[in-house]
Amino acid sequence: MTSKNKWLSAPYLLWSVVFIIIPLCMIFYYGLTDKTGAFTLDNITAIATMEHAKALRLSILLSLVSTLICFLLAYPLAMILANMKVGQHSFIILIFILPMWMNFLLRTLAWQTLLEKSGVINSILSFFHLPNMNIINTPYAIVLGMVYNFLPFMVLPLYNVLSKMDENVINAAHDLGANGIHTFFRIILPLSVPGIISGITMVFVPALTTFVISTLLGGSKILLIGNIIEQEFTQTSNWNLGSGLSVVLMIFIILNMIISAVFDKDGEGSML
Repeated sequence: MTSKNKWLSAPYLLWSVVFIIIPLCMIFYYGLTDKTGAFTLDNITAIATMEHAKALRLSILLSLVSTLICFLLAYPLAMILANMKVGQHSFIILIFILPMWMNFLLRTLAWQTLLEKSGVINSILSFFHLPNMNIINTPYAIVLGMVYNFLPFMVLPLYNVLSKMDENVINAAHDLGANGIHTFFRIILPLSVPGIISGITMVFVPALTTFVISTLLGGSKILLIGNIIEQEFTQTSNWNLGSGLSVVLMIFIILNMIISAVFDKDGEGSML
């Protein structure tokens, strides 16, 4: 790169320092100190308390369930799109990207309106004299919100990998006598691992750290680890404890990034 081209990256470097590096340093500083500024690990080990451990376990469980459902829904859909030879600029792909352009909070509020006891869905069920569906303020509503919001992040990496798959490899498997099932499990599925890992990472991480979905669809009855961290910052003003719990979540994020880097070295599972 020439010196002129290097200067073009200055705005990005400035953005990274101000909005990424400095906030991360602040989190680690507050997480490893107490209110007097003395070094301590109490904020990090607080994750082992009954309340925090319960919230973390529930967060991991709901995140895993949401990620699994997203994968089961996204993989067949991505295969259909890839077999249709849909281009990256096709209207069908735009349909999946379009919800990502809408505000995340508005999408979640829409589901709150649909699922509440006097909401749209129950009003329709009552009109047809059917029993109401009371899933608002339950883990099922949270999982539904996670799947709806994060499904595109699973579809697009899978589609990107499957659409780039060499058809000659699949045709060679058929010529050698492999049926559809053998071809899928021995050829298609192994070759799509980079997209699978990328999709799992892009769904599991935001699902694990979310607090908006659990607040709106779970009410005050269900607390995830993201809700506890948010409350430490906004309600109790205990930045030290909130930062310490955030450091614990960073460990899960870093592990996911390492796994993604190992299985997708060439970046084949990128969004598009």
